[in-house]
Amino acid sequence: MINVKPKKYLTFCIIVISIFIVFAFVAWLFWGDRLEFGKPSFRCNVDIRTLGFQNSLHLTFSDTQSGLSRTDVSLSQDGKNYPLSTITYPPGKFKTYDVNIILDPARISLHEGPATLHISAKDNALFSNQFTTNQPVMIDFGPPQIFLLNSQNHINPGGTCVVAYRVSEPVTMTGVFVNQLFFKAYPILLSGKSGFIVFFAMPKEAILNPVNIRVVARDQGGNESSVSVPYLLMNKSFRSDKMMLSETFLQQKMPEFQVNYPQLRGKPLLDTFIFVNTQMRADNFKTIQTICQKTESRQLWNDTFLRMKNASPMALFGDHRTYIYDGKPIGESVHEGVDLASTTQAPIEASNSGKVVFTGQLGIYGNTVIIDHGFGLSSLYAHLSSISVKNSQTVAKGEVIGNSGLSGLAGGDHLHFGMVVGGQFVNPQEWWDPHWIKDNVFKKLEVSF
Repeated sequence: MINVKPKKYLTFCIIVISIFIVFAFVAWLFWGDRLEFGKPSFRCNVDIRTLGFQNSLHLTFSDTQSGLSRTDVSLSQDGKNYPLSTITYPPGKFKTYDVNIILDPARISLHEGPATLHISAKDNALFSNQFTTNQPVMIDFGPPQIFLLNSQNHINPGGTCVVAYRVSEPVTMTGVFVNQLFFKAYPILLSGKSGFIVFFAMPKEAILNPVNIRVVARDQGGNESSVSVPYLLMNKSFRSDKMMLSETFLQQKMPEFQVNYPQLRGKPLLDTFIFVNTQMRADNFKTIQTICQKTESRQLWNDTFLRMKNASPMALFGDHRTYIYDGKPIGESVHEGVDLASTTQAPIEASNSGKVVFTGQLGIYGNTVIIDHGFGLSSLYAHLSSISVKNSQTVAKGEVIGNSGLSGLAGGDHLHFGMVVGGQFVNPQEWWDPHWIKDNVFKKLEVSF
């Protein structure tokens, strides 16, 4: 008699194992995102049209479902292919991956001219979805040429300089470095042809330390060039003064800051002043720099800037102040504008046409208005008792924007007037001088080439 039980048991086991395998396979497909048809993708940090010497490409590959399996980047030119990057990824480990590529012509025999950039990526799906793109590019190893259009630049310490120039090809970045400080240039038509103009500030400290000024330009291939700006530094000195802090002044002004700034509440009046004169002053300057970045890429002003009517100067730009309390120095500051005093709550006019980019309370400056005049040039009006304009409002030269006062760190009713170039304070007196503007701005734009 034949025993069929073992045969039935074996069949049962085969069926169970088969079901388990099918179930595991289905689970692998679904829970491992293997049964998906979405292609991988990539993005780049720059518009890939031109590649240059030591040009850095930052590519981010991604596949949010089954993950990346392989990525390839290569260049082809004249029928030859030059691999730049090939990466194989562990299954399911990388949903995104950053690939940095630096084009080194010493390693690959490329020449200037057209080429094709090949980018591809595969995922871990069952059917291995693939993304491929072939991007025409231009290989450019030559840096742009810079042609200065102004051979003479007479600059005052703490003053403004204007430079006009043109470049030999389209650029992605250009401007002037004053030591390590960058001032952006703006496109302009010069004699009907394309060029650039840049307003920059000469540090007050240039009297003591030589300053390196250079125009820089970077093309679409990442190639960069620079040329030095010739200049003659004028003789200019700044005043120094000692200011006696009275208990009366501290009692009058410091409670205003303690009310407006909770972190100062409960502090002694002298400690409050020290904080206001140091940390708050520095923070206010950073805020002004940020505000003045909201500039139009065109000139909004015209002719000479207006000076407050019938006003006497109380303090000048660049004045160095040492604060004395109880016979001891407790701080110092450099005055970044001109203080003008007339009658109490005198009307304050816009010094030139422009666009209001800030109104409101601004620390040591009290009630403040900042007007953008384009090309990185701004004017600042501080210590106002009232403000009669709004943010984003267009104002004309001579239009009343508020009234003088003693808000902020002011001991009496006056206007603190400042000029800002590329985020740096400059001497406002230059901008009140029609001869300075004619010789240092307008004549430099009367070029022919």
